[in-house]
Amino acid sequence: MQASLGVEGEGIWLALGTVGMLLGMLYFMSKGWDVEDPEEEEFYVITILIAGIAAASYLSMFFGFGLTEVELVNGRVIDVYWARYADWLFTTPLLLLDIGLLAGASNRDLATLITIDAFMIVTGLAATLMKVPVARFAFWTISTIAMLFVLYYLVVTVGEAASAADEDTQSTFRVLRNLILVAWAVYPVAWLVGTEGLGLLSLYGETLLFMILDLSAKIGFGFILLRSRAIVGGGSAPTPSADAEAAD
Repeated sequence: MQASLGVEGEGIWLALGTVGMLLGMLYFMSKGWDVEDPEEEEFYVITILIAGIAAASYLSMFFGFGLTEVELVNGRVIDVYWARYADWLFTTPLLLLDIGLLAGASNRDLATLITIDAFMIVTGLAATLMKVPVARFAFWTISTIAMLFVLYYLVVTVGEAASAADEDTQSTFRVLRNLILVAWAVYPVAWLVGTEGLGLLSLYGETLLFMILDLSAKIGFGFILLRSRAIVGGGSAPTPSADAEAAD
């Protein structure tokens, strides 16, 4: 069945990824069902959307949709799950919105962060679809540099906004920030050693690695955020402050 769907051995990881994302989404929905506070509800809506989009992406890849072949000029043929990039184009900005709202970042800072993030994903997709190897690595380099800017902005600018929040919020922010720093830093390395880069890792192993990263960066992130005292304990998980809005 998996072979007929075009997913073969890696289909098991796509199935597990789908189940993991769905379970995470259902858990977040059950936790936020009776939430009445508008600010708290906002975090639940964003986090549920992240899990739901990722679940749809994994399910589509399991059924063979979102998979294409790219034939390089040297004759090498690469199986590419472009649906993964469609997932990231929506979910990574939502993740940054979650942590930015938690920190109390201004609308301007959030817009800047999300714009650079979108550029990172689009150039990453371009690297994957290019047929000339040199062009692939050139766009991978551009995407990786953009990622470094995103992480720097998250640490410095968003981190500065979080420093004005209460201790619960600061603690949650640091944990989520570190999770993003570690998980996101592995993505370009996974691309480089995987089938889309140097081919040191098989599609089977590459899919497993991306599944672990996705579950950690999305479900793990949401689990930490929505169980934190900054959210459920009524601590300050502020939207942009009046001063920040004025600065916009």
